[in-house]
Amino acid sequence: MKKQIVANGIHTYTRAEDYSLPENVSVQKHIKWFMGLKLGLMMHWAPGCQLGTYESWPLSDGDASWSQADVDWTDIETFKEQYINANRTFNPVKFRPDKWAQLAEECGFKYLLFTTKHHDGFCMFDTETTDYKITDPSCPFYTSPYADITRALFEEFRRHGLAISAYFSKPDWQCDHYWHRAFGTAPSRNVNYSIAERPDLWEKFVDYTHRQIEELCTKYGKIDCLWLDGGWVRKDNMGQDIRLSEIVNKLRSSTQPHLIVCDRTVGGEFENIVTPEKQIPEAPLFNPWETCTTSGSRFSYHYTDDFKSGRELVHLLLDVVCRGGNLALNIAPQPDGELPAPAVVSMKNLGRWLRIHKEGIYETDCTAPYFVRNIRYTSREDKTYAFCLYEKNPRLPEHLHIDTDKRICRVTLMRTGEELQFVSDGTRLIVDTSHVNLTTAFYADGGVLHQA
Repeated sequence: MKKQIVANGIHTYTRAEDYSLPENVSVQKHIKWFMGLKLGLMMHWAPGCQLGTYESWPLSDGDASWSQADVDWTDIETFKEQYINANRTFNPVKFRPDKWAQLAEECGFKYLLFTTKHHDGFCMFDTETTDYKITDPSCPFYTSPYADITRALFEEFRRHGLAISAYFSKPDWQCDHYWHRAFGTAPSRNVNYSIAERPDLWEKFVDYTHRQIEELCTKYGKIDCLWLDGGWVRKDNMGQDIRLSEIVNKLRSSTQPHLIVCDRTVGGEFENIVTPEKQIPEAPLFNPWETCTTSGSRFSYHYTDDFKSGRELVHLLLDVVCRGGNLALNIAPQPDGELPAPAVVSMKNLGRWLRIHKEGIYETDCTAPYFVRNIRYTSREDKTYAFCLYEKNPRLPEHLHIDTDKRICRVTLMRTGEELQFVSDGTRLIVDTSHVNLTTAFYADGGVLHQA
C-alpha cells in the first residue's frame, strides 16, 4: 500500500492536487447542486448495533489493537460468531421511516447518507446476491412492512424533499470471494488471498460487487450520490481493482445519468467529492468536499455514548460551511429502531437555530477571510454573512469588528431583522452592537452584510 488509508477506522482524505473534476457535464451540475445542500443526516445501522461495539471493525484481526478493545465479555472468536449471527435477533420494531424523515426535514437536514452495506457484508436492502440481508427469513424483522429498510428510508426521505446518498462498502468480509474460508482468518482488512494467483475468485467478487451496486441504482429510485467506503480496495493495493468505471459508466448511461461518486481516498475521476472523516480541514478546500462526523463519539451505536449539544452542532456546521464544505452528521439508531433521545434533542436545537439563519447556510459559498477569531463567513450573490459564535452565554462587545474589503451599504441582524449602525475603514466594519437585545440569542448570531 502506498499510504495509510485508514487509521483506527478513520479515513484520511485526498489531497487537493489529486482531485479531478468529472468530465460529465450533468455530473458537474449535480455536484454543484449537492454542495449547496450543506447538511446531511448520516446513519450507520446494522444488526451488529445490538452488541454496542464498533461496526464491523472487530472482525478484522489486523485492527484488533483498537477495534476489539471494548469486547470484554467473551473471547474474540466467540464475539465474531455473535456479531455475524446478530441478524438472527435483529428486530427493530420501533423503526418508523416516516418519523425519521419528518424529523430530518424539521431539523434542517437536506439529504440522507445511509449505510446500505458496511464492511461486515450485511445488506440493509433486498439484494438477490446473498441471504445475508435484512429481508431474509433468518432475520425476524423480515415480516415487517418496513423490512427493506433502505427502500423504506429512501422513499420517505425523498417524499420529504431530501436527497439520497447511498453508503456502500467496497470490501465485504462476509463474501467468500473476499475473505475466502479456504485461506483461514484474514490477517488484515484486505482480501485474504493473492489476486494474481486466484484471479477467478477476484473476478467473482467484482461481479458480486457490480451486481449489488446495480441493484441499488436501478431498483431504489434516484440516487444522488454513491458513497463508497473502504479506500484500501484499490488497484495499487494488492491489485484490488473492482473496475469501478465499468459499473459507473453503465449507470450514468442508463438509470442514473447525474450520479455523483465518492470513491474515498482513491482520487481521480470517481472521487467526485472528497470526504474528510471526523475532522475539519485547517483551511478552505476549493474542491467539493464533505466532512463526515458523529453526533456522539462513534459512528455505530454505543450504549454509553455522549452526544454533542445543539451549540456544538451549530458551531461544527459553521466551521464546515465557512470552509466551503458539507456536513454529514452521523446519528446511529438504537437496536429497537428508535433514535437516541439526547441526539434527537440536539438535532432539534440545531434545527431551531437553522430556521432563523438558513439564508446564510444553504446554497452559500465560502468567502475571505473565511474565519477570524469567533466570526465565520459565508456569501451568496451580493450578500456576505458573518456569524458570531457564542459560548454558553451570548455576549457581544459594544463594537464588533467584522473583516471585509467589500463595499457594504447596510448591516442587518438575522435574528431580529434590525439594522445595525457601522463604520468602515476599508478592511473591516466596526459595527455598533451596544443596543442588540441578546434575550433570544443562542449559539451564534448571524449578520447580513449587504453590498453597495
